[in-house]
Amino acid sequence: MTEGRIVKALSGYYYVQTETGLVTCRARGKFRLDGTSPLVGDRVALAHSADGTGSVREILPRRNWFIRPAVANIDLMVMVAAAVNPVTDPFLIDRVSALAVWHDCDFLVCVNKTDMDPGDSLFSTYAASGIPVIRTSAETGEGLDELRERLAGRVCAFTGNSGVGKTSLLNALDPTLMLRTGEVSESLGRGRHTTRHVELFALPFGGYIADTPGFGSFDVEQMESIRPAQLQYCFPEFEPYLDRCRFADCTHRKEPGCAVRAALDAGAIPPSRYESYVRLWEQANKTRDWERKEKE
Repeated sequence: MTEGRIVKALSGYYYVQTETGLVTCRARGKFRLDGTSPLVGDRVALAHSADGTGSVREILPRRNWFIRPAVANIDLMVMVAAAVNPVTDPFLIDRVSALAVWHDCDFLVCVNKTDMDPGDSLFSTYAASGIPVIRTSAETGEGLDELRERLAGRVCAFTGNSGVGKTSLLNALDPTLMLRTGEVSESLGRGRHTTRHVELFALPFGGYIADTPGFGSFDVEQMESIRPAQLQYCFPEFEPYLDRCRFADCTHRKEPGCAVRAALDAGAIPPSRYESYVRLWEQANKTRDWERKEKE
């Protein structure tokens, strides 16, 4: 058998990149029976057929996987955000970043469309949080060299609201992709969805990048897999203070002697990040253990 990486999944077919080329595959029926499905990004073992096609026989161990976007083995999740048409809600960024941290996936905030608005508030918030953040513009080329450096040699996924410029950035990074972009509706403040499936694109400077369908809110079911007590570890700016609270089981909400809230009052933690933590904690706390186990 041959090993390779699934770079596209469409209409029941899996396109696997191997050392000798791209192989169009079907998956064995056992994956449907045991409740697993191959995902874009999976490393797989495949058997070749006489006609040049193949069959996915085994999914190799995953580093991580996500429900939506439906990808696996992502090294870096890039949240493309904007401060103008459409304006990105920081709470969306914080939900995605929490999931990325929980799934052992590096996270990068890319404040895009800086030719229209520099996004100072977004940039300062995430710079203060310890989460890597850069400014980019597909129009002017700002930040593209730094973005290439961060992507090189890694499997990355772009995500964010429709209309923030994910596809335009991909085209700017590699003009040979020639991906179709959609205009942003002035009345709705969001773009038409132009990406219909998840696909990994090989980059000329090494690595892969996934263009994923735009969305307005991340899959709630994924957030429910994170228990309230675990959520604090998904906010890197909390880490220096977690062992300084008066109570070992501090939820960092109302307890006296909370070092996290003291850091918030001192300006060491951005207020919007703390507010997102509280909202996510309250959502997670509503999920019963038996419901969480079913989702896991």
